[in-house]
Amino acid sequence: MAIKRTASAVWNGDLKTGKGALTTQSGTLKETAYSFKTRFEDGIGTNPEELIAAAHAGCFIMAFSAALGKSGFTPTKLQTEAALTLDFVNGNPTITTIDLVLTGSVPNITPEKFDEIAKDAKANCPVSRVLNAKISLTAKLQ
Repeated sequence: MAIKRTASAVWNGDLKTGKGALTTQSGTLKETAYSFKTRFEDGIGTNPEELIAAAHAGCFIMAFSAALGKSGFTPTKLQTEAALTLDFVNGNPTITTIDLVLTGSVPNITPEKFDEIAKDAKANCPVSRVLNAKISLTAKLQ
């Protein structure tokens, strides 16, 4: 069973002074503003990179939760932060790294098992597999 998700972007104007809007199929984003300033400076609105970071954090934590369940563990609380770095490589803006930081409370799990399951989730979540960036993971069991 294939799952298809959609989003759309509209752009008006040139790169530096133009403005755009993003809309997702679910309606969570509905004509959400983005621009050169929100992407490369400190403007108000979103940008593709923060959306990729959010998608990666969300995908990874769900994959981790699923893997915990398959191993017989039920987390009390999980939190993941994803820090994406956009660098210029050969003059082209390129997503070079994503650093995931996982914090979790999981009763009856050893730190070694927590790390093992986290590494597997990092390698196998769909967003990790689609990205051509170095992905690091710091896992902290509370």
